[in-house]
Amino acid sequence: MSENFDNDGSFRDSLSTVTEDGKRVWVYPKKPSGRFYSARKILSYFLLAFLFLAPLIKIDGRPLMLLNILERKFIIFGIPFGPHDFHLFVLAMIATIVGIFLFTVVYGRIFCGWICPQTIFMELLFRRIEYFIEGDANKQRALNKAPWNGSKYFKKISKHVIFFGISFLIANTFLAWIIGIDELITIVTAPPSQHLGGLFAITVFSFAFYFVFSSFREQVCTLICPYGRLQGVMLDQNSIVIAYDYERGEPRGKLKRGEARTENGDCIDCHLCVDVCPTGIDIRNGTQLECINCTACIDACDAVMDKIDKPRGLIRYASKNEIETKIRKIFTPRAISYTFILFLLIGIFSFLFATRSDIELRIFRTPGVLYQEQPDDKISNLYDVEITNKTFDNFSAELKLTNIAGEIKLIGTDLKVAPHGEADGKFMIVLDKHEINKLLTPINIEVKANGKVIEIIKTTFLGKFDRKETQK
Repeated sequence: MSENFDNDGSFRDSLSTVTEDGKRVWVYPKKPSGRFYSARKILSYFLLAFLFLAPLIKIDGRPLMLLNILERKFIIFGIPFGPHDFHLFVLAMIATIVGIFLFTVVYGRIFCGWICPQTIFMELLFRRIEYFIEGDANKQRALNKAPWNGSKYFKKISKHVIFFGISFLIANTFLAWIIGIDELITIVTAPPSQHLGGLFAITVFSFAFYFVFSSFREQVCTLICPYGRLQGVMLDQNSIVIAYDYERGEPRGKLKRGEARTENGDCIDCHLCVDVCPTGIDIRNGTQLECINCTACIDACDAVMDKIDKPRGLIRYASKNEIETKIRKIFTPRAISYTFILFLLIGIFSFLFATRSDIELRIFRTPGVLYQEQPDDKISNLYDVEITNKTFDNFSAELKLTNIAGEIKLIGTDLKVAPHGEADGKFMIVLDKHEINKLLTPINIEVKANGKVIEIIKTTFLGKFDRKETQK
């Protein structure tokens, strides 16, 4: 193994974007290209389209997606959820976390490179605008060093105006996900004096997004995001990450035109894998905290391998053990354990979701209350009813006995429940004594809403009866 390859771990003692005296090293990554970058662009376009268009799509007059954390109202793909579905939310969050752990254990930080909003916005949106206005890495360096003139003012001002405009759009889009597009339009079209709090929040978030994407950039992944630091705990030598095949690449050496390589490895030390890295690291040093698995180094290295007639994959998705043993092992005991837990959680969630109803009803005899004698040789029982409305529609319940002749008398107002609301009520069931032939008589209560039967509740009726009369 060549002395070029840093395998003592000393590169992890400092950040590539910070000097020894603590000053920021600005990263100028070269514009990437290649099959992975093209695939990431397609996925990013789809995710960005979903982000910006989902609040505009409505089903039955309601948004496709709504994450109103403040009022605890959620709509996921047109299905409403509320506070009463908190157990489903908890299960979904646990399953998501376990899923991220599983994919990290098996495939490293694939989430960071392909799905993370920070990466998509920075690398596939803001960075591309920067390339379009200021040019590639070398032109950006030259522009920043050049004296201020008309061209530089125009490029810098236009770039930052566009950056802030997009940041403002992103902030409003996130707000539309929280309060809904109709409410957002109302706020936007109303005089600012009527929504000073909302205007202040939007301004703050817009400047926050602008700061992140125009200045802070890769420091979010390195200094703020906890996932990057957790990966060190979750990864092992069988985890598939973006890795440099040092067995094949070392020892490195420059390659002159027309020269046939003999002693050196396949790495010609062109430094392109470092030049395209958005976090400024050298992937040849090994797995690092700053690596977001964006695949830019793979595309750059594959292009070089094509030019020197070497097989692709000097930098590729691989595990450390795979590089050393040439055997890919995915299903390790830890991966199997995470998989089992994940499928268990998905199974429980799927069952609870499949059995979830839009209306929850509970009817039971009022505890501690016996039957009551009524005129005309009748007996009554007092019942409690609890209704949870999980929909965004008003709900009004109608009760009817189906298996026995009798009467239901509501006590108080009608059983009306507001959207995502709960209501309690009481009612009496009155039966003729001749209908009662045992101490606890089974009864079925049909519950209707808008003329449609939504549930039949089975309970019992408590009452005395004459054994001699029953025997006849």
